Amino acid sequence: MSNNDQKMTFWEHIEVFRKVLFRCIGVWALFAVAAFFFKDWLFDFIFAPSKSDFILYRGLCRLSEFTGIGALCPNDFDAQFINTELASQFMTHLRVALWTGVVAACPYLIVQLYGFVSPALYEQEKRYSVSLIFFGILLFALGVMLNYFVIFPFSFRFLSTYQVQEQVVNQIALSSYIDTFLMLSLLIGILFELPIVAYFLAKLGIIDSAMLKQYRRHAIVVICIVAAIITPTADIFTLLLVTLPIYLLYEANIGIVKHTASKSG
Repeated sequence: MSNNDQKMTFWEHIEVFRKVLFRCIGVWALFAVAAFFFKDWLFDFIFAPSKSDFILYRGLCRLSEFTGIGALCPNDFDAQFINTELASQFMTHLRVALWTGVVAACPYLIVQLYGFVSPALYEQEKRYSVSLIFFGILLFALGVMLNYFVIFPFSFRFLSTYQVQEQVVNQIALSSYIDTFLMLSLLIGILFELPIVAYFLAKLGIIDSAMLKQYRRHAIVVICIVAAIITPTADIFTLLLVTLPIYLLYEANIGIVKHTASKSG
């Protein structure tokens, strides 16, 4: 901690935090307003997984042609969205713009908050915290990308085309689509933070690599169950697409925990 930080009073710290908070809110608002005005591009991006020409479906069709496995290529489908509340479309637009602002401004927000707390950290803690912040953002982004390009498209396609009887036509509510998309993105993003959690648990001595190896079989069963819940489709191919990245995360956790324990020792 520097001498200037040691001399700062409580109210001076509050004043510094207030300035940081206002800067964060300002940048968030700037990105949110930009997202609000680029409505067409924003919702084209969000609704892309609901269309038959989405990159995942086109890739599967090309893979089907290459391998000769016709079942890999999804059939064309047309998802219909409805809105039943007067202000729902505007509120959905506003809500998505606010969330987009948070995502776009996230690196700046984290840097500002880190700048506020970093004076209280030791040099070694600063090095660790910078690395953890970088990998935390990277892992969360990878989880969101996996959801956007794989998990959500398969989930939406299955659920939107599933019918108990032919006379029951699926008309998906706009709010249902957006809520499911945002919820899954957040859940998968958080799930990809497991290596960070494993690192801290290893630092605290709560887990070790031997324990993770011992319960590997149990973990595989749990991973398959979680993957089946996240992607309620009937084919094994989709299940494997979701299971494999989560299992690789578990194996990565073993390596992280082992490396952390060796450095601590």
